[in-house]
Amino acid sequence: MSARLKEKTIIVTGGTSGIGAAIARAIVNEGGQVLIHGINKEEGAALVATLGNRAALCIADLAREDAPEVIVNAALAAFGKIDGLVNNAAIIERSNLGAITPNGFDQTLAVNTKAPLFLIQAAHPHLVKTKGSVLNIGSINAYAGESTLLAYSMSKGALQTMTRNLANALGVTGVRINLINPGWILTEREDRDQVARGLEVGWHQKLDRSAIPLGEMSTPENLAHAAIYWLSDESYPFTGSVVELEQFSIIGRNPEKL
Repeated sequence: MSARLKEKTIIVTGGTSGIGAAIARAIVNEGGQVLIHGINKEEGAALVATLGNRAALCIADLAREDAPEVIVNAALAAFGKIDGLVNNAAIIERSNLGAITPNGFDQTLAVNTKAPLFLIQAAHPHLVKTKGSVLNIGSINAYAGESTLLAYSMSKGALQTMTRNLANALGVTGVRINLINPGWILTEREDRDQVARGLEVGWHQKLDRSAIPLGEMSTPENLAHAAIYWLSDESYPFTGSVVELEQFSIIGRNPEKL
């Protein structure tokens, strides 16, 4: 075990599966402790069991206004301090202008944008004590987004602006806030969603270079490796960074460019 996060306590929202679970595993592998937040108790308990006493679980609905306080208090109860926060949890509702509803929009913004903001607010006094770091998990959809991801794309655009605003405002407190924008990632949810939309099982193993130029999809583990840098002291003193983790330039996806 290496120790890039030795004795650091990190909160990871949406940490019971996918990208969040990969980040949680990486934190423990790097010597840290992790408060895993989620809404699936069975899934979360199974993950914590594999990570041992360096992990704890907090079940909370991020749409509730008391969720930030509940999560922060759970981390303090389990480990006594907070060195980092990963805002990873997200609702991915597929809807366009014709299908979007006020309730769906409100739910997406509540979880994807409002909850991260108030989690940072709740954790900030404790992060000041440890000179801690916040890592927001955005999306390349923040720049415009797919037509069927209208609310999701808007929520990630707001998260990106929030990252830079708070980084500028809170640097004097010693707390750093950065964001990574993943592209197309092969999570369990993405695999299930694509099969549900009509693709055959194993679809991701049959993509050509026009879809994935390096020949294989990016994984949650790839992202977790990057997350460790932003949570560790290695990235000090950088703050307000927005980094694309994608196989295509955000300018365009032209497979003919060589």
